Amino acid sequence: MVNTIDLLFLNKPKAIAAFAIPDDQGYTLVECGPFSTHHKLLAGLEAIGASPDRVHTLLLSHIHFDHAGAAWWWAQQGTQVYVHPRGLKHMISPERLYDSARQIYGDRMDTLWGKMERIDPERIQAVEDRQQLTIGGRQWVGHHTPGHASHHLAWQLGRSVFTGDVGGCRIANGPVVPPCPPPDFDADAWRASIERLRSLNASEFFLTHYGRITDTDDHLDELLQRLEGYVDWMEPYYRDGASAETIEPMFKQYVTEELTAHGVGDDDLESYLAANPPYMSVTGLLRWLRKRDERLH
Repeated sequence: MVNTIDLLFLNKPKAIAAFAIPDDQGYTLVECGPFSTHHKLLAGLEAIGASPDRVHTLLLSHIHFDHAGAAWWWAQQGTQVYVHPRGLKHMISPERLYDSARQIYGDRMDTLWGKMERIDPERIQAVEDRQQLTIGGRQWVGHHTPGHASHHLAWQLGRSVFTGDVGGCRIANGPVVPPCPPPDFDADAWRASIERLRSLNASEFFLTHYGRITDTDDHLDELLQRLEGYVDWMEPYYRDGASAETIEPMFKQYVTEELTAHGVGDDDLESYLAANPPYMSVTGLLRWLRKRDERLH
């Protein structure tokens, strides 16, 4: 049984989820969200009868604030945290990560993400690709799935897969969209990770943005198609040397029009834009196209 907890990020429903899975020892938590929504997570756990001291394990898909920002609090309570090896040092010493984000978000850091503190090295472990973990009588497998981020894991529990962001964002059965942020969005790696997800023969995905979906093959087909579409849309602007500031309003219009054409209403559109801000994908796509061409030449 998977309990999906809506963190009501920026007071928008279905923008960020955390998942609580009961087991023989209490609860395993997949994702924890930012510290700015921590009170919503605690309220959601209380609603299912799970006090914080019953959460023994936290599995993170990656270290972006909307997924891992509150992990330090759980570690301080004694929860064991698991993360991709590339993310480990940033969770133990988050100062550089936090300062880098502050350059992007400025005065909005507290509103968006809240504070982030270091995690004791004894309370956090790195997970290798395809590593199996026996936790509370359940068998978990961590899959390295770069593309959205180099430090990304998808977590498999039988035929259920918790996809983080490599499975895209899909709200209220709308279209699936790929979040493509800097600094290490990589379309080539993402294509390979989509095939990894496909190989798991999952009967259901749990998306951090947002919730459970069961049409897994069709979902991955659409995600790959839209990933290619984003790259193709950006290519001519990149070739012309357009700045991110110039492109951002046009890309937001493109994304918004595509979502509304697929029947996404105003409320769900706001949740899409909160979960996956288009301006972040502009910067990430431009950076990847430049790095791609540098490798080719």
